[in-house]
Amino acid sequence: MQEKIVKMFDEIAPSYDLVNRIVSFGSDKIWREKAIKEALKYIKNPKILDVACGSGDMIEVWKKYSDDITGLDASAGMLEVAKKRFPEITFYQGLAQNLPFENESFDTISISFGIRNVVEPDKAIEEFARVLKKNGILLILEFTKPYKKTTIRNAIDFYSNKILPKIGGIISKNKEAYEYLPNSIKNFYTLNELSQKLKEFEIKVAKNFNLSPTSMIIAKKI
Repeated sequence: MQEKIVKMFDEIAPSYDLVNRIVSFGSDKIWREKAIKEALKYIKNPKILDVACGSGDMIEVWKKYSDDITGLDASAGMLEVAKKRFPEITFYQGLAQNLPFENESFDTISISFGIRNVVEPDKAIEEFARVLKKNGILLILEFTKPYKKTTIRNAIDFYSNKILPKIGGIISKNKEAYEYLPNSIKNFYTLNELSQKLKEFEIKVAKNFNLSPTSMIIAKKI
């Protein structure tokens, strides 16, 4: 299953950023900026690992605050785009559940809209704890399953399930990929369920962005 997901991201890599900007109306950039500013309240001058870095959207924001950033992604296609955008950054190809780094190598790990695509999230969280230094910060941005359906959430789900696949399919020529993405949210955790998996961490922030399925978790390694 993990190989199939990676292959899908390889295929949509060239158009991924464009589709994101269009279908999120640019909100994804706002979420990333807010999340990083919030994380920096808990750690200063961090050495950063951005996991599931994709084409580098999170790195683009991190670069405003740190010169010590490493990117990792399982998709060679995504990394090809990221390396062109940020030739000064060191990138690794690898899985979140098997990080190619020594223990306590980083002050901060971020993973944005990526842990939902990891088939062994518990193992990935163990790896995050392993390579983070004591008191290091884990920042997770992700689309989570709602606790209950509301009128607004129903509208968001209609857009995600009916409109997004059509737009993404037209631009990327891969409708299946953009059908997978909203379906993966339905099969994922709620914010509370995801927070409870962080057993080696102290939760500092766990919240949803207003009028959005996007959740933010900031946790400190105990």
